[in-house]
Amino acid sequence: MNVAAKLILGHYWHPPTAAGEQLRGLRRLLFLQDCGYLAITSVGGPQSHLAMFRRLLVEKRSYLQTEELLELNALCQMLPGPTSTQTLTAVAFRLGGAKLAYLTLAIWILPSVLVMAGITFGLQFIEKQYVNLQFTCFIQPVVVGLVAQAAVSFALRTVNGSLDAGLLIGAMIISYLFPSPYVAPVLLLCGGVLTAIRFRRRHPKVQKEQLKIQWANFILWIGVFLAAAIAGRITHYFPVILFENFYRNGSLIFGGGQMLVPLLYNEFVTFKQVLSQEEFLFGYAITQVLPGPIFAFCTYVGGLAGRPYGLTGIALGAGAATLGIFLPGTFLIFFIIRFWAQLKQYRVVKAGLEGINAASAGLVFCAALQLFKPLPADTLNVLLIGLSFAILQFTKIAPWMLVLAAILLGILWQL
Repeated sequence: MNVAAKLILGHYWHPPTAAGEQLRGLRRLLFLQDCGYLAITSVGGPQSHLAMFRRLLVEKRSYLQTEELLELNALCQMLPGPTSTQTLTAVAFRLGGAKLAYLTLAIWILPSVLVMAGITFGLQFIEKQYVNLQFTCFIQPVVVGLVAQAAVSFALRTVNGSLDAGLLIGAMIISYLFPSPYVAPVLLLCGGVLTAIRFRRRHPKVQKEQLKIQWANFILWIGVFLAAAIAGRITHYFPVILFENFYRNGSLIFGGGQMLVPLLYNEFVTFKQVLSQEEFLFGYAITQVLPGPIFAFCTYVGGLAGRPYGLTGIALGAGAATLGIFLPGTFLIFFIIRFWAQLKQYRVVKAGLEGINAASAGLVFCAALQLFKPLPADTLNVLLIGLSFAILQFTKIAPWMLVLAAILLGILWQL
C-alpha cells in the first residue's frame, strides 16, 4: 500500500484541520465502496462473510486488526439478529459513527433485498416448476473450503496456549453435536468466563475511563417491540402485523440466517399457510447463492405473505418484513458498541475476550463441518473443497471469483 493510500485510510495522519476532515471523508467513502463490493460478492452466510470481511477490511484495507474483527463478530454472535450485518455495521460505527453505520447497513442489504423482492414479484408471472437450480451444485463445496480456510487462519491468530486450544476444540464439538441457536452464545460466554478467571496474571492494571452507558438504542428496541405488538393487535392492519412478526423473530433469533428457517417455516408454511413448501424451499435455495445477508430471505417470505392484497400487498409485505428483521439487531449493536471500547478497558473483560475469540474460532470450524455434512463425500466434492482451501490459503485470488467459477462449472455440468 503506497503512502497516499495510507493517508486516505488514516494510518499516518489525523489532523484536526479541513484537510484532515477531507481525508477522513475520503476514507469513509472508500469504506462505503468496499461495503458495496462486499454486498455483491459475499456468498455463503455469516462465517464465509467473516472470511471475506477479513480479506478486504483487514488484510487489504487495514481498517482494523483481525483480533478487533473477531471481537466484534463474537459480540454480535452473542446478540440476536443477523450476525454478519451487525458485524459490518459495528465496524462502520467504529470508523465513522452512526451515520456511516446506517449508510453501511443500507448498502449492505439493498442488493439482496431488491433481488429477493424482484423474485417475489416474478413468481406471479412464471410457472415455478420450470425453475431449475441444479447449476448451484458446486457452490457448497467451494464455500466449505472458504470457511475451512477462514477457520485455520483465525485459529492461528487466536490460540495462545492449551486453554485456548481446548476452548476451540470444545466449542467445535459441542456446537456440532448440539446445533441449537442458543448454544453459540452460551459457548462464547463460557469461553470468556474461563479465561477471565486468570485476568490478574495476564493483564496489568491500567487507568480506566468511567463507564458511560447510553440507553437510547436499548429503549428504542424495546419501544418498537411493544408499539408494534400493540398496534398490530388494535388495527389488525396487515403490514403492521407482518412487521411485528419479523421484528419479534429478529429480536429472538441467535446464530444467523440458518436459524430463521425452522421458525419461518412453522409460522408461514405450517401454521398460517401463506406459502407452499415448494415456494419456501425455492426462496431459501436462492438465498444460498445470493451475495449479501441470508436474512434477505425474509423479504421474499414477507412479499409472498402479501399476495392476497395484490401487487401493493406484495410490496408492503416485502418492505415490512425487511424492516422488521433488520431493525432489532441494528438497535442492539448500536447500543452495545457505544460503550464497548470503555468496557474492554477492564482487565476481566480483556481477558475474557481471549476465550471468546478462541471459542469463536471453534464455531467457524463447526460451520465448515456442518456445511460439509449434507454433501456427498465423493471425489469431486472433496477435490473442490481441497482446491478451494489451497487457492485461498496460498494465493490472493478473491473468494467471489471461486464462487463465480463454481456457478459457471455448474452450468457447464448441466449442459
